[in-house]
Amino acid sequence: MARSNFSFKKRQKELERKKKQEEKRQRRMAKKETEEETPVAAEGEVDLLAPQPATEANPEVSADETLAP
Repeated sequence: MARSNFSFKKRQKELERKKKQEEKRQRRMAKKETEEETPVAAEGEVDLLAPQPATEANPEVSADETLAP
């Protein structure tokens, strides 16, 4: 009866897992770098991605919800 080469398969699985982890780390670092490079809105400019306060132009949020702790 042939023996399975468990240690080889185990090592290959470990190498694949480490490779995936390294790729994930690289993606995170690249994402972090792009976030740092994005310019911050100067005073007086409106940041479109920032949440807007409750106003008549933004009826989705009531004034009571913005004041809640």
